[in-house]
Amino acid sequence: MKASTGPTSAPSRSTKKGRLSARWFLLVWVVLIALFVYAAYEYSQRLQAQTVAALEQQTQAQMADLRADYEKQLAALNTDLNEQIAALQSKVDSFNELLTFTKDNASNKTDNSNKLYTQLDEVKTQLNALQKKMDLLK
Repeated sequence: MKASTGPTSAPSRSTKKGRLSARWFLLVWVVLIALFVYAAYEYSQRLQAQTVAALEQQTQAQMADLRADYEKQLAALNTDLNEQIAALQSKVDSFNELLTFTKDNASNKTDNSNKLYTQLDEVKTQLNALQKKMDLLK
């Protein structure tokens, strides 16, 4: 057996320092990659929040426009129904006057009187139907 005269298995300083600096280098890269992934996640969350807020604002504006349009159409329809009801009311009044006049002047002409009553009844039915529609719209 031979005895060795020098250091046999003692690691040198440069080998330890090389391994240590390689570990630090890898650790720094892992930390940097983790920071970049976190920053990308936060950025995407912020963009998503901004997009949702913009969509919500746009939806609210569109709903306000639709509501205003609906109210305008409803007001126009209500005005139109009021005009139709007024026209029918004037027809009913004129039929009533005609009926009264016919009643006063009639002797044996009950057929004309019956026709006027029938027409008056039809006009009243139409007037009631329009009134119900108007009440539903209100």
